Amino acid sequence: MKAATSRPPADRESPQSEPKLIRSLTLTHAVLYGLGVTIGAGIYVLVGAAAGRSGMHAPLAFVAAAIVMGITAASFAELGTRMPVAASEAAYVQAAFGLRWLSRAAGLLVVAAATISAATITVGSAGYIGVFIPLPAPWIIAGVVLAMGGVACLSAVQSISFAGLMTVIEIGGLGLIIFFGVAGEGLISRLPELWPAAGNLAAWIGVGQTSLLAVFAFIGFEHLVNISEEMKNPRRTLPSALFITLGVTALLYASVVWIAVTAVPPAELALSPAPLALVFQRLTGLPLQTLSSIAIVATVNGIIVHMIMIGRVLYGLADQGYLPAFLAKVSAASGTPVIATLLGVVAILILALGIPLTGLAEWTSRFTLAIFALVNLALIRIKATESNHPPDVFIVPKWVPIAGLLTSALLLLVDLFG
Repeated sequence: MKAATSRPPADRESPQSEPKLIRSLTLTHAVLYGLGVTIGAGIYVLVGAAAGRSGMHAPLAFVAAAIVMGITAASFAELGTRMPVAASEAAYVQAAFGLRWLSRAAGLLVVAAATISAATITVGSAGYIGVFIPLPAPWIIAGVVLAMGGVACLSAVQSISFAGLMTVIEIGGLGLIIFFGVAGEGLISRLPELWPAAGNLAAWIGVGQTSLLAVFAFIGFEHLVNISEEMKNPRRTLPSALFITLGVTALLYASVVWIAVTAVPPAELALSPAPLALVFQRLTGLPLQTLSSIAIVATVNGIIVHMIMIGRVLYGLADQGYLPAFLAKVSAASGTPVIATLLGVVAILILALGIPLTGLAEWTSRFTLAIFALVNLALIRIKATESNHPPDVFIVPKWVPIAGLLTSALLLLVDLFG
């Protein structure tokens, strides 16, 4: 079998070949996808859990996570422009090490992390939907997963445009919190509470451990590489989309988390099933339903974009020969890998009904950090074994993947020995 980098572009196919993914996505599509899978995945669901662990220091955990993500984003930008294919991580590992078992494992690890992430968001969405619909959480979870699975099976432009519209709405909800938070009192005067005392080792360890949870809130930007095969011009679009997504997300998170812990005592915030709705209620005096409706859009959006990505990774793994060929079949009607997507939908439903929210988020973060470490290691290996880099590729200095490997490993060690 040929290496992933030698396959023809996705939009070229012979009359005898199976349908392939279509290059139809622009920078706008890519950024909206990235923001949708990142923002909806974390801040609406996990701000309460982070506040419960680190109190007023919780925003520092999000800053630390953003730094780790930023370094690794640069590595993804280079590798993604070298190999703009679905199941990208598997292709990177194969190009670096030439070990099919390791490449398959990398791809399946990506699928596992995304599936657990989508299940986490699904459980979080049930808390917000329950504000409006007095049904048992399992019924809400099942309905949401099945409905969003149908949307994920639409064409790439249709499903990502739908997700993009919801992304605009969810960012608007965070904008409302920032607007009313800035108009209130205490944001500036309480800044000294943000930084733990130098000798308070327990607080600093807590921030480090919470950073692992906060990593989950940034998960999503890296999924952009798995839709690169559907971008019109991935070598230009992908790096811009990665950095715009991460920059906007970090700015919003830094603002919203600090507003949340100053508006509502962290212990109270941790107990709320709809934490940002509670923050909005405390800031404005309006009922919980006001922001809960926006939070529903945000969390449901996160489910859709994860389903889209899971389907593409399973498709890519099958297309590269790592999984059964039937998963590489693309629907002639929608141009999407429907069978692979539906397999992901079933897995999400099973996990969402069976595992608690915090446990899901922590395992997502562990798997994602392991993927980041492996991807950075792959780029280190590729750079070390080539004399000249390919033309028209986004190139980062050699220290970037080294720093990405070390920071990802450090967060994993904090979690292991914490």
